[in-house]
Formats: sequence, structure tokens, C-alpha cells
Amino acid sequence: MNIFVKQVFTLLITAVYTISGFPASAQEKPFKDYPIQPVSFTKVKVNDHFWAPRIALNQKVTIPIALDQCYKTGRVENFKITGKLTKGKFQSQFPFDDSDVYKIIEGASYSLQTHPDKQLESRIDSIIYFISLAQEPDGYLFTNRTIDSLHLHPWVGKKRWEKDPELSHELYNLGHLYEAAYAHFLATGKRTLLDVALKSANLVDHDFGSGKLTYYPGHQVIEMGLVKLYRITGEPRYLNLAKFFLDTRKRGKEYNQANKPVIEQDKIVGHAVRATYMYAGMADVSALTGDYSYKNAIDKIWNDLLETKYYVTGGIGSAGTNEGFSDPYLLPNRTAYCETCASISNVFWNYRMFLLEGDSKYYDVLERTLYNALLSGISLSADRFFYPNPLESHGEHKRSAWFGCACCPSNICRFIPSVPGYVYAQKGDSLYVNLFMNNTATVNLKGEQVAIEQVTEYPWKGKVALKVNPGKPGKFSLLVRIPGWAQNHALPTDIYRFRTNDQAKATISLNGKNTQYQVKKGYAVITKTWEKGDQLVLNLPMPVREITANPEIKEDTGKLALQRGPLVYCVEWPDNKEGSVLNLFLNQKNRYTTEYLPGLLNGITVIKTTGKSSAKPDGKKQQITAIPYYSWANRGSGDMEVWMKVQK
Repeated sequence: MNIFVKQVFTLLITAVYTISGFPASAQEKPFKDYPIQPVSFTKVKVNDHFWAPRIALNQKVTIPIALDQCYKTGRVENFKITGKLTKGKFQSQFPFDDSDVYKIIEGASYSLQTHPDKQLESRIDSIIYFISLAQEPDGYLFTNRTIDSLHLHPWVGKKRWEKDPELSHELYNLGHLYEAAYAHFLATGKRTLLDVALKSANLVDHDFGSGKLTYYPGHQVIEMGLVKLYRITGEPRYLNLAKFFLDTRKRGKEYNQANKPVIEQDKIVGHAVRATYMYAGMADVSALTGDYSYKNAIDKIWNDLLETKYYVTGGIGSAGTNEGFSDPYLLPNRTAYCETCASISNVFWNYRMFLLEGDSKYYDVLERTLYNALLSGISLSADRFFYPNPLESHGEHKRSAWFGCACCPSNICRFIPSVPGYVYAQKGDSLYVNLFMNNTATVNLKGEQVAIEQVTEYPWKGKVALKVNPGKPGKFSLLVRIPGWAQNHALPTDIYRFRTNDQAKATISLNGKNTQYQVKKGYAVITKTWEKGDQLVLNLPMPVREITANPEIKEDTGKLALQRGPLVYCVEWPDNKEGSVLNLFLNQKNRYTTEYLPGLLNGITVIKTTGKSSAKPDGKKQQITAIPYYSWANRGSGDMEVWMKVQK
């Protein structure tokens, strides 16, 4: 308890923790950790035209919709019945439906830190009260069992935990509970949900471990949740338990990455969300224990993903049958699964890989996924969702208000408020600039406060102005990411390539004068004694780029995809009237123009070129208009494709 009180005091005084659970300074921790630390999302105030409206809509629209759906579908009622406030049977469809409530609490908690809202906070407090009543005296919390242990969901075993490696999701629910408790405590200082989480974690620690139960979690996420409880309390049992849950995966199914010890795995297999949640947990455990066998394994797995199983939109998981991975280079477009949750968990994983290694290639993957496959998962109005995000549609795809399995909307709720926390990171006296968006931030570099202001119209324009205002003159380094796409690298591997090299180079000026810079691991390193008013301007060239796929990807043979800046484009039916867009052919040599249209799809830059509506020599010529992939299906259902055929 003394350790806990000390840690809580430190949290409240320093407020250094971030959205992903990492303290801001390595010197303030009594344990090993990531060599690079994030700058807390609470220190980064985003005020741009692209992300700020999305963050605001998440709180005003998405979170309230998700909360209302949790009431309508019985998810909240399950806790009330379990806590004896009402009577009835288990109300919702799946035994893991508790987790959606936890994820929404997490998202609301993070949102409240930057956008205080007493009404929303009160709604969350009420649900937490229901959750606390639903917890059994020894800490067990799983509404499906407690409501009626004689009439359980078919996926749930008669004994606690026994079917968790299969489908019960008892530990999965708790992982999201722990992450929600962490977020809620940091946002409000209230222990109401944290006490529930700690009581639960103590029970799990009592039941699992060497000489006790050795079930592995069927759906990973508890590993990350336990790490967050460890960070907030300093209690080593929680970190050890996270490590145990990784190490006990030995003789299970490939579907949930339990077919062999995790440190011996070298290929990405099975269910995409489970996999990437696990790899993020492995990165956490590797960083906090210093055991690099986990890191070595996820390095190999990452390479396998980027070399053979990654979509050009940043989506992962090609097959709907297992919601995950299939054979190398088998990347169909129309049936691509690319679950929204998988994009979110892929961001989590690549973020941690960057924190371990400081290589911008992980941010190249993170950014591609973020701006394309992930954002595709939510409508521009923030009230409609995609579960899969295919790269081709014949009109069969329509955004939904909710799903029976609602993991994706609730995951969006918790992810969107976290975006500012991915902009900056630091290591000693070095500040990393990773993402580009209008913001102001305050960073503590070796005890000195440095104010940073970023001014940009990204992702539509490539100019990024960084104003640096240290409290007093001081020497430190700015490491400004030069995206791979601005260096003629579509991705860190050859799974996709730009058709031609662009001769324009990224330039940097300092206080109005062009400056030379060295690139280390994808970062332009500018080291100087910085003074108030210094301004660094990065100019990234943003021509339209044609992308070709590795010849092993047969689905994309003879086709091109278009990219500009971080955005992958698609053609969609409302913009291309002459027949189906699926019949469009690009010319062998194309010229492209771009135009920003403020009245289209909340303001986008479109790409225009000419082509034909068939492959025949006398095919009718027509203008082709492409829009950012994330914005498709916001005007109704119809044809869409990312990979366009090229006329021979």
C-alpha cells in the first residue's frame, strides 16, 4: 500500500503519464522502460482543420451514440442485473460485451482530460457504480456467469476461466477493464474504477501462475492492461502476470498465436487483432523487464507482415474466415477484411516498436494505417462505422450505425482522443516530431520547459512550420521525421513501390535560411542552441505517386494505386459517372492534377486524370476523379476501387 500511495502521489503531482501509459521521463521511474518516451497527449493541444474536428466529434457524437447503444443493447443492463439493481436474464449477444462498456469509459476518460464535460463525467460515474456492484466479493467480474451460472453462454465453461483459451473472453474483458480504470483514474483522480480493477487483478494473480492455472488468454489484451496497472501502482505482480500470460502460450492454436512459445514465433498468423494486441504486450514486457527475446521475436514478425501481408491502405488481415492472416501475398481487394480494430491495434504495436528502436519506419507504417485503413472505419459524420475495410466494392458495402459485435465502434471511441499523444516523443535532450498537425505543445527537456507550435495544412499540403520557444536558450536536438513517401519509399519493404522516382527532395529552412541536415533512421537531426522565436520549416513534396505491387500479389498485377502525401486514393461512383468505376482504365502515361474542394466530403484534395471506360482501343475517354480512401462510402453505397487497371 505504501508503494501505491507513493506512486499515486507522483502521478498527481507530475501528471506525466500518457495515453499509452508511459511516463514522460526515464529518470523518474524505478524500473526499466522504453528508451524513448512520448509527450503526453494532455500536453499537445491540436487545433487544426483535420484532426481537431474529429476529436471534437468523437466526444459530441461517437461517445454518446456508443453509450446509448450500450443501454439499448443491454450491455449496461447486464451490470445492473448482476449488481441486483434489476432482475432479468443476460441481455446482450456475446459474453465479451462487457468490454465495449469498458472501452467507451476509457475513451470518455481520455476525452475528458482535454475537453471537460460534467454531464459526460456523470454518465460515466453512474456506469462505474453499476460495474462496482456487479463485482463478486473475491474480485471476479464477468456478468454472463454471475447473472446465472446455470444458464451460461455456450462459449463459457462451467468453471471460471476454463474456456478462456477458446471463446469465453473472461480475461479479454478484464484487459479492457484495466485500461479503462487506468484512464479514468488519470482523468479524474477518482479511484472508483481503479479499485475494481485492482481487486480483479489480485484475483487473477491468485488464480493464475506457476503451480496454479496455466490457461492462456484466448483473446489477448490483458497483457497491456496489466502493464498499465503495474505502471500506476509499481506492483511487480502485475508485470509478472503479463509476462506469464505471454510465456504460457505453447501448445494452443495458430488462430490466437498460441501454437508455439511467443519468443519462437517469426511469422504473423491467425486473428489480426489478437496478434497485434499480443505484439504490443510483448513490446511492453520487453521494455519493462529488459528481456529482448520478446523484441527479437516481434522484429521478425513485423518484417513478415511488411514483406508479405500488408495492404497498401495500411489495413491488415486479408481473410474474413479467421478475421486475420492467410498465405503470403494473398491480398484480395474486394474481400479484404482489414478490420478497423486491427488497424488500431497495429498502430499500438508500431508505436511501441518506435519507442524501442527510434526508427521512423515504424511511423511510416503507423501513419499509413492511421490516415487510411483506420480512418475509413468511421464516417465523416462520426455516427456510422465499418467493421471490415475492403479495397474494392461493387456496391455491397454500407456503413452501419452499430454492430452485434461492437468492438470497432467502441475501439474508435477510445482511440481518437489519443491521436495528439502520437505527435511528439523525447529521449534525453532530443525531441522527436513524428506526426504533422496544427498544435501547440509544452515539453520538458532535461528540466527546461520548451514550447512548440506546429503550423501546417497537412495532409493536403507538405509545408510544416515549427516554432520553438524554450524558457531560456538551450542546446538540444529536433529530430524531424522525413516520411518514407517523401524519400521515394512507399514502404520500408518492397511489397509496394512507387512506379517512378520523384526528383523533388524534402527541404528544411531555419529562420528563413535553407539548412543542410543529416538523416538518421528517417529523421532530420537539427542540433543547436535554440532561442525563443526560432522557426524551422519543413517542406515535403506532395506529387501524385503511382504505386505498383510486388509481382507476387497476383490480385494487383497490371494495376496501379494512387497516393499523395500520406493519403491513399480510390475512385468512387459519385465522381465518375460514365459507367462503373470498375471499368475504368488508366493510361500507360498519365498526367495528374490536384484540387482542394472545401465543399466535398468535409474538404478534400481530389486527384484528376484522364482514362477510358473500357480496355478497348476505341473505349470512351473520360475524366477520372479520385478521392482519399478514408472518405469513401460517405455518400451512399456504390462501386469503389483502390487498385485501378492500366490500359496496355
